[in-house]
Amino acid sequence: MDRMYRQSSGRPQVAVVGAGIAGLTLAAALVQAGLSCSLFEQAALLGEVGAGIQLAPNATRILHRLGLERRLRAVATRPEALEMRRWDDGTLLRRTPLGARCEELFGAPYYTVHRADLHRQLLEALPSGIVHLDRRVERVEQRQNGVVIDFTDGFGVMSDVVVGTDGIHSVVRELVATDQPRFSRQSIYRALIPAERVPATLLDEPRVVLWLGPGQHCVCYPVSQASRMSFGATVPITEWTSESWSTLGSVLDLAARYRGWHDDVVTLTSAPDSVSRWALHDRDILGRWSQDRVTVAGDAAHPMLPFLAQGANQAIEDAVVLARCLATATPQTVPTALRRYERIRLPRTDKVHQISRNNTIALHLPDGPEQRDRDRSLAVNADLQSQNWLYGYDAEYDLEPGPAPGETPGNRRPPQGGQTRAHSTDHALPHAYDGAASPRCHELEREP
Repeated sequence: MDRMYRQSSGRPQVAVVGAGIAGLTLAAALVQAGLSCSLFEQAALLGEVGAGIQLAPNATRILHRLGLERRLRAVATRPEALEMRRWDDGTLLRRTPLGARCEELFGAPYYTVHRADLHRQLLEALPSGIVHLDRRVERVEQRQNGVVIDFTDGFGVMSDVVVGTDGIHSVVRELVATDQPRFSRQSIYRALIPAERVPATLLDEPRVVLWLGPGQHCVCYPVSQASRMSFGATVPITEWTSESWSTLGSVLDLAARYRGWHDDVVTLTSAPDSVSRWALHDRDILGRWSQDRVTVAGDAAHPMLPFLAQGANQAIEDAVVLARCLATATPQTVPTALRRYERIRLPRTDKVHQISRNNTIALHLPDGPEQRDRDRSLAVNADLQSQNWLYGYDAEYDLEPGPAPGETPGNRRPPQGGQTRAHSTDHALPHAYDGAASPRCHELEREP
């Protein structure tokens, strides 16, 4: 077997497995921190896949600091508001301003972007030679002073630390936990719709719109500089019989499931030429992410249901925190750095994960007293400041040592006189929902 050994150095050398959003963001953060890293991806070709994704200020401020502000503004859409509406008559339940108000309040924008555009901008921002394609992991083995990765093609590497960013089906996670994905009994249809097929009422201003109904809901928002609409529609199911978690869906079946909904929803569900359908899974919360010199991030650590639009955002937070923890480590102190990383991140991701799971019920209440109570709560908490705990959070601030009395990592108070990052009262009901979040290992395809 050919094996690449790490070079002698006073700083950790990092091997990252999985070139999705988490892996590419981590590589960018490691490079910015001056660390040597190699990113290994099982796909032979990085293809344009996926639909839309919502990037909230807690993630965009990180991406901007990594040098992607100009790139993102060139490809993303900045929605002016998020609206939640009733499923049948379109009654407005809540409207939360985004746009300039979001940047004023949190110091960073809210974007909607094609997943492939984000992936491409991250990839192009990396120095050449970091990403290695067509490397499928066969085995990860910890040794006394390093970690060995063996690939199925006979190639191998030895590094000071291995990070699994290889998604919900993570191979690296198997060194940390023996759990299995959990089926949510929800599926989602996804599509990208050309703007000319979208109802005019949804094009008068760029915004995220959700329609909440009994057992299911629908979401849409513009991407690719508003030239296309990313669309997601959930459908409850009792079982998923396909061996794959994704399959080609039927536009006719989708339209039938949303018959009787608001006219805009009926038009959207009938507009695509084709749709994909996904079974939605998550995993239970882990008490730890690391084992000696091996750790996980993003969906490999905390795969979430997409009902808070935070899966990719939390992965981006993971990436910058992990990179900063490793930046102050030596090869000998890597295990300590990884324990610090998970100690900082676990309280935050556990909270977001649980709210995302709870929203499986909150978003899909049948018409009745509970639904009316939910709708009243939505109206009361429509102000953007109610999301301060989520969007105002600065992951790099949580790296500061020594929490004050009563604080824990993931719930730190901001410095006096600085940008507000305090955690306001949060609600189980979401501010946003990313119907296009993918349960795949990562956002890549093998060459056909």
